[in-house]
Amino acid sequence: MPVVSIKLYPVDNKDRKENFHGAQLLYVGWDKHLLFYAPTVFCLPPDTRFRDVVETHLANAYGVHPEFSGIDWNQVCWLKSGQPWTPDMDKSIAENGLEHKDVLRFQTPGRDGLAGVGV
Repeated sequence: MPVVSIKLYPVDNKDRKENFHGAQLLYVGWDKHLLFYAPTVFCLPPDTRFRDVVETHLANAYGVHPEFSGIDWNQVCWLKSGQPWTPDMDKSIAENGLEHKDVLRFQTPGRDGLAGVGV
């Protein structure tokens, strides 16, 4: 949002990559599951395997949802910055082309939230 100020308005972005000591932020959201209304952010080393993101970090963040445990990860549709994207589960997030502050969303066919209403 633009700012109009009388004096110089210094902007100091605290979430710059160099402030994370080699780690990077990765935002992940689960479509049609508004129990989690916003993407979850993870601070991860770039050499983290994508499989570990799914099996550890996503499980910790979304595992309380009753539909999470039944997800068939081979059927999940991934979006990177709104575009279809296919991760290699055995490569790192860096090798998968994910950079600092990238946004992923995942869609789980047949799992549309509690009672099918997107929650």
